[in-house]
Amino acid sequence: MSDAVSMAARRRDGGAIFAFALAVRIAVVVWAAGRFPPAADGTYYQRIAERIAAGLGYTWMWPDGVVTYAAHYPVGYPGAVGALYALLGAHPAVAMLLNAVLGALAALAVHRLAARAAPRSRAVPALSGALVALHPGLVAYTPALMTEGVTGSLVACAAWASAWARERRPALAPFAVLGLLVGVATLVRPQTLLLAPLFAGLALLGSPPGDGARIDGPLAARAARRAAPVLVTVIAALLVCAPWTARNCVRMNQCALVSVNGGWNLLIGADPASTGAWAPIQVPEACREVFDEAGKDACFGREARRYIAEHPGAWLGLVPRKLAATFDYCGAAGWYLHASNPAAFSEDDKVALGAVETAFERFVLLFALMWAARKPAQAPVAPHDRARRLAQRALLLARLALFALGVVAALHVHAWVGYLALLGLALLQGRALLRAPVLAVTALAVLAATAATHAVFFGAGRYGLVAFPLLSGLAALAAARQSSEPPRAGAPHPTGEAASAPPSGPEDELL
Repeated sequence: MSDAVSMAARRRDGGAIFAFALAVRIAVVVWAAGRFPPAADGTYYQRIAERIAAGLGYTWMWPDGVVTYAAHYPVGYPGAVGALYALLGAHPAVAMLLNAVLGALAALAVHRLAARAAPRSRAVPALSGALVALHPGLVAYTPALMTEGVTGSLVACAAWASAWARERRPALAPFAVLGLLVGVATLVRPQTLLLAPLFAGLALLGSPPGDGARIDGPLAARAARRAAPVLVTVIAALLVCAPWTARNCVRMNQCALVSVNGGWNLLIGADPASTGAWAPIQVPEACREVFDEAGKDACFGREARRYIAEHPGAWLGLVPRKLAATFDYCGAAGWYLHASNPAAFSEDDKVALGAVETAFERFVLLFALMWAARKPAQAPVAPHDRARRLAQRALLLARLALFALGVVAALHVHAWVGYLALLGLALLQGRALLRAPVLAVTALAVLAATAATHAVFFGAGRYGLVAFPLLSGLAALAAARQSSEPPRAGAPHPTGEAASAPPSGPEDELL
């Protein structure tokens, strides 16, 4: 198959994946639209979106009729839904259709990323896209007027932009596009801003395109040229948020980047009685007479930081509970549908969907562990170099131990241990990880950022949804065959992607 035919075939495959993912999600919307009204946080997003559509802005009407400006929830999702409501009418089905389109875009983005990671295969990219298209947790969450699935889709699209930026180096425009996407995702979920420098930095890894010429000139000039793409990405992301930040400075009496709920969330996660998940907030004595929304959030933040400083051991002891709440069991779709309409989606339905979703996610974790367990090629060790041989054996034992730990965790209750083992296995690849495909390194970055964020605040199964699209694509890479010819120094990898690892034969060695 010629390169041109292969590229055309890949594009057709990508279009088919998008259409299939969209059709599956639209079918779910048709089933759900008349059955499941907004629930949980979705009730607030619906109310805010309705007020935005009516031209009332992001305001809240209290039971006594008083209207105040608000910023407790991030503006991105209700703002987008409100704009659609203004055009199409304020019906939750409109928001569900938005979720469906974004979910299908995530499947397409993962397919395109996998096509770069496995340039000689059509099956691996198709499998990657299909895993996202059919992910039971993502598909069944389409009717939810919630932000986690939307954020996961935007993050997958940002990862796609990161791969494009890697191919187009040293051009800065793709990094600006990457920043714009991360900025939009930040308006939906503020902690996504952490991914702006991460995704930009990952785009700078791997073999450069073209002839790979070195950057010459004074040290300061070279450093500036290397830092410029990261700065462009971060600045573009912040510029997307800047108008809303300015609005908060004026209306909320506090210059919050996006929302004023960080203090709330930190305090919930600093409760010694915490299970690691969300719980009703225990209002500290110092904050009981503070009624301003932004002021109360700031007060909660101060009290949480005070508790952490005074009881660091107790706070750190909550981390395993928080990670367990985030990664052991998602169940977000079943939980939302049951909360919305128990008559239409019973407790038994919730349990059944949760079982299917958990099995699927553990399958994805197992294959992601298989990808991470691949032993990167190593330079031959001289027989007399005993220290290096011992180091390699120790590394092999560590790899075996982490892989075994991850597999056991994936087959047991505490999957969070398996996800940490996945991160550990990836780090054991050493410098080979720097040459990994963008799909792989962005999936690992999102997983690490999700774990770190919810170790600090609190966990919930739905928060893991943000990482599921890219992790599903990473799992499919376990089936990818590697080139038997090592890349020449400075030569671009096919499709512009950096080689995933220095290959040692027709296929990378497991363990």
